[in-house]
Amino acid sequence: MGTVGVSTDEVAGERRQLINVAYRLLGSVTEAEDAVQDAYARWYGMTRSRQEEILSPGAWLTTVTGRICLDLLGSARARRERYVGAWLPEPLPDRTEWDHAGGAGTTGLADPADQIVLDESVSMAFLVVLESMTPAERVAFVLYDVFRYPFAEISDVLGRTPAACKQLAASARRRVSVERAPVAATGEADVVKRVKEAWETKDIAALVGLLNPAAVMTADGGGMVGTVLRPVEGGARIAQYMVAIADKAPGLELLERSVNGVPGLVAQRAGVVMTVASFDVSDGRVTRIWAVRNPEKLRPWTRND
Repeated sequence: MGTVGVSTDEVAGERRQLINVAYRLLGSVTEAEDAVQDAYARWYGMTRSRQEEILSPGAWLTTVTGRICLDLLGSARARRERYVGAWLPEPLPDRTEWDHAGGAGTTGLADPADQIVLDESVSMAFLVVLESMTPAERVAFVLYDVFRYPFAEISDVLGRTPAACKQLAASARRRVSVERAPVAATGEADVVKRVKEAWETKDIAALVGLLNPAAVMTADGGGMVGTVLRPVEGGARIAQYMVAIADKAPGLELLERSVNGVPGLVAQRAGVVMTVASFDVSDGRVTRIWAVRNPEKLRPWTRND
């Protein structure tokens, strides 16, 4: 059975799923949107008779989006070698926490960030692990382990046999196991709140107590704003760095916000978001901090008053 009777709305209705897939594959809202737009352009660029030959438009769009993302992941490695400092995925807000956030309310069009389901597969900890995978491993793992696509369909994306795709997913799964899969930390919100309070009062001792001695902080400024270019290692050094930032930025306001579905902090100045920080918490202490400062990656956090 072809696509006869499948409405334009039905085809357009696949967009939410495609955005979710593409963001997990790329770690970038902007690139995910571009990939999905490209897939739709290819669909609407076909003749009606060609469209009618396709049994499942949704599967076709997923395959094409996956291939586009695979190509982007391959070229991204070269681009990130030229990136200034550390590269981190784009953080996602929970729009329910922003009274005047942009998106469907002002334009009638849903912002891509609004359509991404916030679960553990988009936590910063998880996305950073995905960055350690090869492009093929990442595609196989995300499509199978996260979205449960069958290997027969994944093979169309990767151009490999279903058995080979299964091996890629298994290899990726081992990487996740080694790096420690994301687990919802009990009391994480309380720890983040205490970090905020200690940071606001510039209490180094309190910060040191909340940070694991082996904690690591990674910041992403993309060369567009000032920040450390290499990870800061050690709870004491991170605490000192955080207080130094507070000293240099009078008027900085810290807000407790959901970042990629887990408790995080947003630093803003004069209403402008300057930094979005994600945390990994284990045994009541912060083990990792990911601070995104690159303005281009903070677009989803822009408030349209």
